[in-house]
Amino acid sequence: MIGIIGAMEEEVNQLKAAMEEVSVETKASMDFCRGRLSGKDIVVVRSGIGKVNAGICTQILADLYSVNAVINTGIAGSLHAQIDIGDIVLSTDVLQHDVDAVAFGYPVGQIPRMESLSFQADRHLADCAEKCCQRVNPDIKTFKGRVLSGDQFVADKEKKEWLIKTFGGLCTEMEGAAIGQASYLNGIPFLIVRAISDKADDSASMDYPAFEAKAISHTVALVKDMVGHLELV
Repeated sequence: MIGIIGAMEEEVNQLKAAMEEVSVETKASMDFCRGRLSGKDIVVVRSGIGKVNAGICTQILADLYSVNAVINTGIAGSLHAQIDIGDIVLSTDVLQHDVDAVAFGYPVGQIPRMESLSFQADRHLADCAEKCCQRVNPDIKTFKGRVLSGDQFVADKEKKEWLIKTFGGLCTEMEGAAIGQASYLNGIPFLIVRAISDKADDSASMDYPAFEAKAISHTVALVKDMVGHLELV
């Protein structure tokens, strides 16, 4: 069973429309849409925006649906000059940039008493996604790297520069690291897929509405193809 999480309704509606044998169960005010896509058993759900929603959603997928992989689709702000609006970022690892326990001797971004600064995404999922994206989205570029998450929409040049300098991430958004942490704690392979909707700077609030639909179309095409080609033990 593959769990697919989107932060917004626009991200999951197209996937739901392509599913067969669908049943819906509501938990924690979230609609878990179970069915089949490309011959595979999947659960598609809109988590809502932010880390708390994303973490709760992932735990429900683990507890009630026993998923053996979690794929999180969505959009993000670019933190790298070569990554343009519409391009895709696939996570190698994820971390929460708004965690600060420096006073206790931890580096910024590390959750106290967790073993590592970041959570590692599944390499097999990332490799499969990269091949699928090159096939279904040949007009855009695909990048692998660190995804940063925090409960804030980054639209400030100074904040962007701090994120780049401190963490070296490729993009910033609001859910991925929470999904990564919950998946890690449950021993579930995960991948964060992000289409770039803005540059995470002073132009972000202007770019985001114009390019949101385009970014979502790229992630939907990728996930549909990926589900069909993914082999899970």
